[in-house]
Amino acid sequence: MSENKMLQIAKSRYTTKHYSGKLIPREQFRELLEVLRLTPSSVNAQSWKFIVVSTKEAKEKILEGFLDFNQERVAKASDIIVFAVPEKITEEHLQKVLAQEIKDGRYAKESVIEGLDAGRRHFVGLHSQTVADTLAWETAQAYIALGFVLFAAAGMGIDSTALEGVDYDKLDEILGLRERGLRSVVAVSLGYRAENDSNASRPKSRLPTEDVFEEFVG
Repeated sequence: MSENKMLQIAKSRYTTKHYSGKLIPREQFRELLEVLRLTPSSVNAQSWKFIVVSTKEAKEKILEGFLDFNQERVAKASDIIVFAVPEKITEEHLQKVLAQEIKDGRYAKESVIEGLDAGRRHFVGLHSQTVADTLAWETAQAYIALGFVLFAAAGMGIDSTALEGVDYDKLDEILGLRERGLRSVVAVSLGYRAENDSNASRPKSRLPTEDVFEEFVG
């Protein structure tokens, strides 16, 4: 029996250390952005912004927001996406999400809309006691999106790196995020590996099954 395609991708995907500078075809890149748009989020709140950085000039402007070891990746990658989340989920945003759900036909009966909207607001409220609460919850949602795009990119033959070596205060300043009530929380570089990327030839190393799974039998 042939190995599952998803498992093949998981086995072959790796964190790219050096990029070639080659551009991702724009149609393919738009498909990756659509993957991000379709990413699930808790109570479908979709409280994120994905800031796309593609031109040479734009990448040069954000370099100062990344630690030294990440700067070559930012410069040589085809595209960078910065994931930002809100300090507060606003009433305007909640109404926008609800209006889009109604437009998309999410609710078969109008009678359920008020209750489902109230349910979303309940969970948003649980995680909005402080700015720190909101940022923690929304950062967790952003990492769901990060996982989606890393896996989708690998399936499309595109290399990637989750960029956590970031001066977030500086990156927020460069991108003008704080004045919009947003904070950067992670970024991803996308493109194609350089020929000398040594990480491509290293064997994948993960803990064995018995160390990471346990079964609860009640």
